[in-house]
Amino acid sequence: MSAPRFTEEQLRRSVWPRFSRVLAREEIYLANHSLGRPPDRMAEDVRAALDVWYRDMDGAWQFWLQQQERFRELTATLVGASRADCIVPRTSAGQGLRAVLNALPGKPRVATSDGEFDSLDFILRVYREQGRIDLKMAPWRELGVAGADLVVLSSVMFRTGEVVENLPNLVRGAHAAGALVLLDVYHHAGALPLDLEALGVDFAVGGSYKYTRGGPGACWLYVRPGLAETMRTLDTGWFAKKDVFAYARPELPEYGRGGDAWLESTPSVLAPVQALAGLEFTLELGVERLREHNLAQKSRLASLLFERGVKAAGVGDAHGAFLTVAHPESGAIATQLHKKGVKVDARGEYLRICPDILNSDAQIEHAARLIGAAVNEH
Repeated sequence: MSAPRFTEEQLRRSVWPRFSRVLAREEIYLANHSLGRPPDRMAEDVRAALDVWYRDMDGAWQFWLQQQERFRELTATLVGASRADCIVPRTSAGQGLRAVLNALPGKPRVATSDGEFDSLDFILRVYREQGRIDLKMAPWRELGVAGADLVVLSSVMFRTGEVVENLPNLVRGAHAAGALVLLDVYHHAGALPLDLEALGVDFAVGGSYKYTRGGPGACWLYVRPGLAETMRTLDTGWFAKKDVFAYARPELPEYGRGGDAWLESTPSVLAPVQALAGLEFTLELGVERLREHNLAQKSRLASLLFERGVKAAGVGDAHGAFLTVAHPESGAIATQLHKKGVKVDARGEYLRICPDILNSDAQIEHAARLIGAAVNEH
């Protein structure tokens, strides 16, 4: 049985008051697939992390590191990791990819899709240009894993919102061919249920920028239990040491346990703090229920657009959290809508439109009128 969607009365009573600051903006925000809207508590959490610095100076480190561990625990729960240490804080998904590339010996052979987000795509192209990897790219439906050492693939494609089909079979096939698998789950975690350990992937990258409302910088690398203990990356630093504050310097490096061995140097302390409120909120409401609500909103919005002669893709379980409208002038349409108070965005030829639980039914209906008019004008 699917989880019930939220009623607007429930949202008005128990959810929307937690977002009073961002909901005070005069805008219909439908870019929830991009920069997520933060809860009011986020600012309070960051202020507390700053206050402890002013009050305790270097005594603040105890608090900061406790908050970082909380970030790892919440993220592990969100993505189906049984151990929090297997969630390694990073400031970007790209930083996580580089750590994995720099853990592979020799000149690894990498297979990836031509639909990856620019951050990962650019890094892979630079590594190829510098002679660090052999790179094979193909549309995700045609991606072959034979001969690869590492497969890099999104579980939900960022332009179209397509959910990659038969992901468990793909992972098993890659492993059977001798390849490791790194998933980009940025458009998956917090929007759709996710269990990385059940999938059996070796690595994953993601973050709190979008669906868990934590802003930039609060990203992470997942390293599968087992690999966390045996693989070592050159992207390292003193926080990867055993007993970090013992300042010991044995001839052979002694690493922290599990995923702690993948930590780097002095970490960013505010980014994990700013992500906590959104992560706790997402887990409290439940990803399954958030997904059901989003599916209903997408279906309603797509129907309203269809009535206005606009065909939107992305309804149903085969897509992530947003709708797309294919149009050669998608960028101009997004700009026009922004001027009219509706925030969407464009990636290539696709206009991306993402309702969420902070959007009322009235907003959905009004946005459909404005989007329909803007698309039909171009």
